Amino acid sequence: VSLRTGAKPVRSGRWQIMINGESYKCIVAEAAKNALGQDRYMERIFIVKLLLDAKQPNRIAGAVGFSTRENKVYVFKSNAILVAWGGAVNVYRPRSTGEGMGRPWYPVWNSGSTYTMCAQVGAEMTMMENRFVPARFKDGYGPVGAWFLFFKAKATNAKGEDYWVTNRAMLKPYEDGGYARGHIIPTCLGNHMMLREMREGRGPIYMDTAGALQATFANLNAEQQKHLESEAWEDFL
Repeated sequence: VSLRTGAKPVRSGRWQIMINGESYKCIVAEAAKNALGQDRYMERIFIVKLLLDAKQPNRIAGAVGFSTRENKVYVFKSNAILVAWGGAVNVYRPRSTGEGMGRPWYPVWNSGSTYTMCAQVGAEMTMMENRFVPARFKDGYGPVGAWFLFFKAKATNAKGEDYWVTNRAMLKPYEDGGYARGHIIPTCLGNHMMLREMREGRGPIYMDTAGALQATFANLNAEQQKHLESEAWEDFL
């Protein structure tokens, strides 16, 4: 059943819907192709170098890449370039070992090309020093946002305390600044609370996945429960 025939998306929170990224990218790419036209885009070319203008300092002029399917090298001329090559994965060794080291949430082939090639041509690297360190739980390698937002899972410290409640006062400076108003705690501040628990010796942090699923299953039939459980663990693992 599709959205065009009247189906409704599964929401995880007030603003977010559950998506399958590997399918979503193909849909977005198809729309871009239709908008550009067949003669205005090229695919499967691995960019390896950005080029500067030979006469005008600090002016981007093009890029060089090679085909991943044919024995060809391409040189592109341009007045501007949008770089969207992702971040850098596994710069820091994860806590996961063995098989887990090869199962990060972010694509392992995002090896820092964005940083490297932009730096090589003198691009302004504002905010590129930012590090994103998401919350991850033992034996789980995927995002936990769906568990918190969609399944309403609770996380507690080693004492069994809901640290989002005990640390509520931490939010006041952000609420005063207009960043954390309302009943939903922004993910970054939730992680901030988690780090405080760890630093002050109240770790480890536990997520009650079983309790969350039982609460969600209360109003579902057996078939719906099975489907939802599959979605939950696919997202987590």
